[in-house]
Amino acid sequence: MFSTSKKHNQSKFDSLSSQKKDHHDHNHDHTHDPHDKAHSHDKTHEHGHEHEHEHEHEHEHDSAHCSHDHAHTIQDSSPPELTANQRFNWVIHGMDCPSCAGKIENAVKKLPDAKQVKVLFTTEKLVVDSDVDIRASVEQAVKQAGFEIKETGSVSKLPSPTNHWKTFAPILLLLVLMLMSGGLSKVNAPAGQIAFIITALIGLYPVATKAIKLIRSGTPFAIETLMSVAAIGALFIDATAEAAMVILLFKLGEVLESYAAGRARRGVSALMALIPDQALLIKDGKKKTVSAADLRPDDIIEIAPGARLPTDAELLSPFASFDESALTGESIPIERHQGEKVSAGCLSVDSAVQMKVISEPGHNAIDRILQLIEEAEERRAPIERFIDRFSRIYTPLIILLSALVVLIPPLFFAGSWETWIYRGLTLLLIGCPCALVISTPAAITSALAAATRRGALIKGGAALEQLGSVTTIALDKTGTLTEGKPHVTDIEPVENISTETLLALAGAVESGSHHPLAKAILDAAENKGVTIVEAEHRKALAGIGVEGQLSGQRILVAAPGRLPENALSTEWKQRVTELENSGKTAVSVMQGEQFVGLIAMQDTLRHDAIDTIRLLKKQGVEAVMLTGDNPRVAAAIAGKLGIDYRAGLLPEDKVKAVTELNKKHNTMMVGDGINDAPAMKAATIGVAMGSGTDVALETADAALTHNRLTGLPEIIALSRKTHYNIRQNITLALGLKAVFLVTSLLGITGLWMAVLADSGATALVTANAIRLLRINSLK
Repeated sequence: MFSTSKKHNQSKFDSLSSQKKDHHDHNHDHTHDPHDKAHSHDKTHEHGHEHEHEHEHEHEHDSAHCSHDHAHTIQDSSPPELTANQRFNWVIHGMDCPSCAGKIENAVKKLPDAKQVKVLFTTEKLVVDSDVDIRASVEQAVKQAGFEIKETGSVSKLPSPTNHWKTFAPILLLLVLMLMSGGLSKVNAPAGQIAFIITALIGLYPVATKAIKLIRSGTPFAIETLMSVAAIGALFIDATAEAAMVILLFKLGEVLESYAAGRARRGVSALMALIPDQALLIKDGKKKTVSAADLRPDDIIEIAPGARLPTDAELLSPFASFDESALTGESIPIERHQGEKVSAGCLSVDSAVQMKVISEPGHNAIDRILQLIEEAEERRAPIERFIDRFSRIYTPLIILLSALVVLIPPLFFAGSWETWIYRGLTLLLIGCPCALVISTPAAITSALAAATRRGALIKGGAALEQLGSVTTIALDKTGTLTEGKPHVTDIEPVENISTETLLALAGAVESGSHHPLAKAILDAAENKGVTIVEAEHRKALAGIGVEGQLSGQRILVAAPGRLPENALSTEWKQRVTELENSGKTAVSVMQGEQFVGLIAMQDTLRHDAIDTIRLLKKQGVEAVMLTGDNPRVAAAIAGKLGIDYRAGLLPEDKVKAVTELNKKHNTMMVGDGINDAPAMKAATIGVAMGSGTDVALETADAALTHNRLTGLPEIIALSRKTHYNIRQNITLALGLKAVFLVTSLLGITGLWMAVLADSGATALVTANAIRLLRINSLK
């Protein structure tokens, strides 16, 4: 049934954002642990040292700034706000091209109670905001405009299969009548003429009926109107065979446009098909099959081998393999461990697993992708907006020009009325803007679908166009260029202290923390079989480190540069420098007033980072690393990649750096979630890595769900190929029309060729755009 929504102080998109943020904090959560907070302030720009913990906590250090910016980002990327007390949704059938969406909008906007109207062509959805129950009026207006409308609950989740007989029957009927009329005209010319008139009228009836409906609903210059005028005019001057052929070719053109629209929607249908309708719920030890729509967070479900997840869920079983190719483009199954999140639509490969639901109904990964596809139509590329505005002026101008061609030669130059009416009608058909209008959205829709197949979500044509103009990429370090999972590389205690003792002391104050570096120390202790006794009175020392009491002694873990001046000997200071020069992050451990050793950790560079930088340079795109880490560690990482870097940056420093880059270059900012949201906002375009996808879907202009850095040069290449494809399409559309305009005015070509020029251009443009779906390599 139809769906409505009442106004709330906070929209569903805000609640979705908070839900995603909660999940993000679950993975990087230190704010709930008071002793962990010190890490976020542990910076020493003047000494050039820095505790790596700081980097992951930049958003805590400047939380007000970050949250403010994030809120604006969400607002900017959301659909239009609810402008009335209620929102109604329907599904529309019969839209063959994006211009149909405009026809429906014009019809519904005429209703006095419609506050806001939006037709989403890709998902065939009509959204109307109103203060009153406007359902009946909307349905009547849409039907009067010649389209089929259904309440959202009265249609299945998947579109019904195409009825090929219904599609091709009118064309086949006209073709048979044309052949019969042609045969009859050879035997009896007057009878053949009458037969052609009957054939033309049979074909013209549904077209003219729809044209009248569209004129009444506020769209006077629709293609149906132009075709009707041309066909009636042809009959008026006894060009009966050509009148019938005009209608036949127009019908064929409609089928081509419908095919293009179907290809554009096929990816959406495939996404919708990934979500099963039912789930196996486990409650009180009993298993029960329930509707997937009835699942709520914290419900326990079981997924059979070969079955797909009906919702986002957290793995409760020790481990399991999942095929995530439908969402990420990765063909190899991914092994997930207990506590890890798995997105809706992923397929359990080899075993039955139990999982805990973590998403609300309508808010799972597939729903968010579908929502993004709908939102993408709001963010049309500048070239697409220009073509749309141009076509609105273009069609009336062509009609005016056609009228002048019909009137001026007979009135002022004694031309034949029949000849110039014929040429004017031909010009009218040549002026149909179908191919021009579809040239840009067809290419952009195909490109967005191609990107989704490769695990890249791009928020609309505007973002797609901006990607191609990028000349500089600014990349966050931790979680973007590196895996974001540091591991202990060196444990160096002072004399008379064992490595086990050093780990036990450090682990005592880090115990309970979810921070990546704290977890690295605790993992190292576990691997060596060290028993950790949790320290008492753990607390953060702002700008210094973390401390606690163990057996009556104070234990401090901090960056070496934050220790008292004489705490480290010259030899140990030199050792810290050596470790940091090799790209490692060192932390010092103090027992009482005595320094007892160093623990060094290192994050792993992504396996595809070097290849990505090489591909970007090949595209003429320079890269720069922005990090909160200390300059020595940053220099080591940047040196391996062969790129420039800026180190020791707070979130506001990253914004300044990106702003400076933007003055000279079109800059892309790449990060792993909300930490980098302010800088993403400041850049020409923001792209988020898959590790931060939950938040990235709200903050960035694009997200790489597969978490592969090589996706960056891929989407840049796709954008450039799309822009080239659009230029080709516009050249084809306008070029063919220009040629036939001249030949028609000179009397070389007639109505048949005019319609072929329009339908042919539409077919060529569509076929050219669909090529983007089949590109094998984007590098």
